[in-house]
Amino acid sequence: MPHSALSHLECSKTGKRYDADQVQGVSDAGAPLLARYDLEQVAATVTPADIATRPADLWRYHEVLPVRDEANIVSLGEGMTPLLPLPSYGAAIGVPGLLMKDEGLVPTGTFKARGAAAGVSRAKELGVTGVAMPTNGNAGAAWALYAARAGMKSLIAMPVDAPAITRAECVVAGAELYLVDGLIGDAGKLVAAAVAERTGYQEVSTLKEPYRLEGKKTMGYEIVEQLGWHAPDVILYPAGGGVGHIGIYKALLEMRELGWLKGDLPRLVAVQAEGCAPIVEAYEAGKDESVPFPDAHTVAFGITVPKALGDFLVLEAVRATEGTAIAVSDAELLAEQAELARHEGAFICPEGAACMAAAKRLRASGWLREGDRTVVLNTGAGIKYPETVTVDVPTLAVDSRIPTPSAG
Repeated sequence: MPHSALSHLECSKTGKRYDADQVQGVSDAGAPLLARYDLEQVAATVTPADIATRPADLWRYHEVLPVRDEANIVSLGEGMTPLLPLPSYGAAIGVPGLLMKDEGLVPTGTFKARGAAAGVSRAKELGVTGVAMPTNGNAGAAWALYAARAGMKSLIAMPVDAPAITRAECVVAGAELYLVDGLIGDAGKLVAAAVAERTGYQEVSTLKEPYRLEGKKTMGYEIVEQLGWHAPDVILYPAGGGVGHIGIYKALLEMRELGWLKGDLPRLVAVQAEGCAPIVEAYEAGKDESVPFPDAHTVAFGITVPKALGDFLVLEAVRATEGTAIAVSDAELLAEQAELARHEGAFICPEGAACMAAAKRLRASGWLREGDRTVVLNTGAGIKYPETVTVDVPTLAVDSRIPTPSAG
């Protein structure tokens, strides 16, 4: 069997086929292209038992990933993040079986490393010499670092309000970085214009190339494998550009076709912040696509996406699995970020904390049941967002004493 069973690319709206061995962007219909594989061949030659013998990284699923030659893989050891029980916090919110898939432990500190690994590897394989993208911070940092490892150039534009650490990651990786006085969509227009004037560069904006999604989908494969090749009842995921939702849903469908997953699919929950909730509004209105969200703002900067190219695919995944979409306030998510750290010692990113707030709210409403096996995706490390925690503590003189704690 070849290293990859990649067969072709397919328009997510029209189903039209595209050549997977040419550099591709969106389809003629302006829609994302989805990678398709010869799953019949994979099912005939690979089993879950085979997967278990492989290294514990995302490339263990290489037959359903797009890199044809193993020599072209660009890796920093990404994948196979832990699925952590949260017994104390779960009990406190009424979901004692709560689990957290902690993506803060991958290289670059966020799940964006998965997409960068697959996207940069395939771009390298296809002869691309430079990647260019707008970003809210973490994706740009990941792609810049993976591009550096691949010996490729990177052009990154991010809003001036993006987390400072992501700027540092881009600079240290040697990226050509620009700050934009606007939102990610504004940065995207500048990047698209720049790429049109450069040779060898590929625009790798969210869902404007097909392979970032393939790296992200491995979160779905891992969750199912870590649960003994069974799906959980519910998966909560923060929705910005939507690639995580789309990828996990794609992985679930692939595993079912492969025969690796039986039974019902998990109910997928799209979580957004009230300050930027276009997908939630579309879901509640019964629409198939969102409209641009006005004056978008939230402390969960990674999900500040006023209009996602793949919003219709997120909505399809949510509805097809009988899931839901929910928006939480910044106050709620920051409160749950602190509560989780106090209960479990896990300092998570604000986007992951939004999912904790959503789980709490959904349990209170009865949508989430006490016995549901529930997985929350924490998409990044809290230490990348130090501004979300106010530190106001006493300063002691060297000749003073630390106060004795009061009784009780």
